Amino acid sequence: MAGHSHWANIAHKKSVIDAKRGKVWSKLSKAIIVAAKMGGPDPDSNLRLRYAINDAKAISMPKDNIERAIKKGSGEIDGSNYEEVLYEGIGPAGVAIMCDILTDNRNRTAPEIRKLFEVCGGKLGATGCAAWTFDRKGLILIAADKADEEALMDLALEAGADDVRREGEVFEVICEPDSYRGVCDALAAAEIETSSRELTWIPRDTIEVSGDDARNVLKLMERLDDHDDVQSVSANFDISDEVLAEISAGN
Repeated sequence: MAGHSHWANIAHKKSVIDAKRGKVWSKLSKAIIVAAKMGGPDPDSNLRLRYAINDAKAISMPKDNIERAIKKGSGEIDGSNYEEVLYEGIGPAGVAIMCDILTDNRNRTAPEIRKLFEVCGGKLGATGCAAWTFDRKGLILIAADKADEEALMDLALEAGADDVRREGEVFEVICEPDSYRGVCDALAAAEIETSSRELTWIPRDTIEVSGDDARNVLKLMERLDDHDDVQSVSANFDISDEVLAEISAGN
């Protein structure tokens, strides 16, 4: 879990920076379009759409952009036909990587993702090459200074969470996909601020990486995350805080 926590925190900080440049707006627009297409344009009855809208508002995406994306998804105005695809691959040091994709052109996206793996010492694989080592879970991150650990644990577990644990400066709330809505709603009702929340892939086991392997793994994760069609990336690497600090310092 530690490796996934590292990336979840890195990705969240990165998304805040990217949001200032408008880089994540296109990804969130896609998420809203697909959610509206699958469940309708009413966020009160469409949980997936409600969360997509909340995520968009959290990074100050303009209201007009949100409304336009909803209309594209509901068919009120013309828009691209996006489909969900899961790509799996193996990165440096045998790290397993899962990429949740939204694309309107698989023939464009697949070779681009394959190239990103190759230039970073990895390989895009066949279906099942990485998924066997992950479980689909809800993952909610909360800054440690935003909640009391005991109270958070009582609330989350009562709402259906599997586990609540502290990793560094954040609490992780982990739940089954079927419990995700109840847990998110319980946290919102208690006015507990979340840093991020997502349905993601949690590794069953992790691979510890260091040195050039760690640098290349993070480089691959960052490049995948930067790709317009990649909605989220998960991996089973573990990097110690010391190694992560060295990489961040450029050593």
